[in-house]
Amino acid sequence: MLEETGVDRLYKEFKTLIEYIEQGNEISLRNTVDENFRKALLLSAASYFEHRITNDILEYMGEISNKNELLVSFVSNKAISRQYHTYFNWKDTNANSFFGLFGDIFSNFIKQEVRNSEQMSSSIKAFLEIGRERNRLVHQDFGTFSLEKTSDEIYLLYKDALVFVNALPDKLRQCVQKNEAEKIGTEK
Repeated sequence: MLEETGVDRLYKEFKTLIEYIEQGNEISLRNTVDENFRKALLLSAASYFEHRITNDILEYMGEISNKNELLVSFVSNKAISRQYHTYFNWKDTNANSFFGLFGDIFSNFIKQEVRNSEQMSSSIKAFLEIGRERNRLVHQDFGTFSLEKTSDEIYLLYKDALVFVNALPDKLRQCVQKNEAEKIGTEK
C-alpha cells in the first residue's frame, strides 16, 4: 500500500465535509463547496504529479551522475525548473513527446512497455487528462470556469494516473539495466 498523499487527504476531507453539509440540508452551500473543491482537487493532483516527476528525474540524475552536484544543479536549473509543462503535449493521449526527451533508447523501451500494458496505457491517458484539464482551468478564468468532472471522476483519474507516475522511476532504471545487459551480450 502506498503512502497517502495530500490529494488523498483532500479528497477524504471533502467527502466528510459534504456529508456534514448534507445533514444540514444546505443544498446551495453544498453546490458551492463542490464546485470549488473539484477545482482544488484537480490542481492538487496536477501539482502533485509535477512535484513527483521533477523530483524523480532529479533523483535519477543524482544516481547516474554519482551524486555529481554540479551536473545535478545544472539539470535542475536548466532542464527541470519551470520546464515541466513543456515535457508533455497535453493534447495527446500518449506521452511519447516526454519519452523522447530521454532519447531513442528509452523512448523505444517505454513505448513497448506501454504497448504491453493496458493499465500503463490507461494510466498515461488519465495523467494527460489531468494535465489538460488543469491547463484549461488555469488559462480559462479559474473563477468562472465550469469543470465538468465530478470530484469522484477527478479522484479516479488521479488514482489511475498514479500507476504511470509511480512506475516512471523504475522504468528509467529498467531501461538502463536492459541496455547495459544488451551491450554486454553483444561484446561477447
